[in-house]
Amino acid sequence: MMMGLATDGGLLIPESVPFIPAETLRTWAKLPFQTLAFEVMSPFIGDEIPADDLKSLIDRAYASFAHKEITPVVKVGDKRILELFHGPTLAFKDVALQFLGNLFEYLLARDGGHLNILGATSGDTGSAAIHGVRGKSNIRIFILHPDGRVSPIQERQMTTVLDDNVHNIAIRGSFDDGQAIVKALFNDLEFKKSHSLGAVNSINWARILAQIVYYFYAWGRATGGDDSQRLVFSVPTGNFGDIYAGYLAMQMGLPVSKLILATNRNDILSRFVREGVYEVGDVHPTISPSMDIQVSSNFERYLFDLLGRDADAVRACMADLAEKGRFSISEEKRALMNETFAAAAVSEEETLEQIRATHSETGYLLDPHTAVGVAAAADYPGAICLATAHPAKFGAAVQSAIGQEPELPGPLADLMDRETRQVLLDADAAVIKQHMLDVIDG
Repeated sequence: MMMGLATDGGLLIPESVPFIPAETLRTWAKLPFQTLAFEVMSPFIGDEIPADDLKSLIDRAYASFAHKEITPVVKVGDKRILELFHGPTLAFKDVALQFLGNLFEYLLARDGGHLNILGATSGDTGSAAIHGVRGKSNIRIFILHPDGRVSPIQERQMTTVLDDNVHNIAIRGSFDDGQAIVKALFNDLEFKKSHSLGAVNSINWARILAQIVYYFYAWGRATGGDDSQRLVFSVPTGNFGDIYAGYLAMQMGLPVSKLILATNRNDILSRFVREGVYEVGDVHPTISPSMDIQVSSNFERYLFDLLGRDADAVRACMADLAEKGRFSISEEKRALMNETFAAAAVSEEETLEQIRATHSETGYLLDPHTAVGVAAAADYPGAICLATAHPAKFGAAVQSAIGQEPELPGPLADLMDRETRQVLLDADAAVIKQHMLDVIDG
């Protein structure tokens, strides 16, 4: 967790994934979210954190959520919506990052030291990470966001946080540029070690761990613990972290028949599931900006499993991606992948139409990312669709769909009037590194 990216540039994964027997699943189905989180996380954490301390960290992480169920499941038409937006920044990233912020502070207090967190965001990770660690001892956070390519609400949720340990950097480029800078600086091992770099992007394993919980929670609320019911989850994703957590839940024994990988027109992941070819293209700005990604940083974790846990094979694919902009897998591996994943790319017009239709038919308002997931699940009645953000964060898209903007919830009502602070820099690793050094050295 403290390392973020491995020293060889790869991603960290557990040596093994615990399997949860059916009788245990049935008992988990009725648990409150916080108790379930403790049960899901404990097999991975072992004795690294005492049980009472872990329970306290979990309770503190979710005390700021506005809904008593933390991630409630709501019936909407023929679908079920897993609402993941009841945290302080109204996005699913809060589920992981409120926990991660407390965990960082706990480990630094226990073991000593300090941490300089570096992350890139396509919209929601940045604000959730900032709110997870703002004001915390021994931690600074540097967040890169693509200038002009996040929604106005997303930008303000980051830049209006004025705590001394928070540093917002707008870059002249895309999210992929920011993500590449983060990886480059983590691969600068001397800089990483001497300045105690830490990660909050979904390259951080602890984030994935926290996200596994709500798949178990949703299954329990939807089935009552009937392990004969195998569910379908539809997941809007750009960086593969959220759906990878669902994949791990399946590996742990959760009865899931299919994970629907839903993308917008930036469809590198959905093309890979359908065709077995991972090929980088241009990043297209869309009304679902948190998914405007081409190179998905979490994807190689799944690729490692798909290729038989063969690190050399993964390394070869990553080398082809860097040199040729693409790699492919065999038809046999693609068929194996399709046993777990279905995939769909949803256009701007289809996204707006889904917001419009769902609101007209049920009165329920989807944000554009959630609408991508709902549209992708059109042929799966009863699917659980992950609602990754509150619609008020994307007022312009909602306005286009239904003719009116949603109201910001009370805590954010004055967001656009607050003071802001950020710097605008070139999307260049050397420039970002120098800015961080200037801040750190005072």
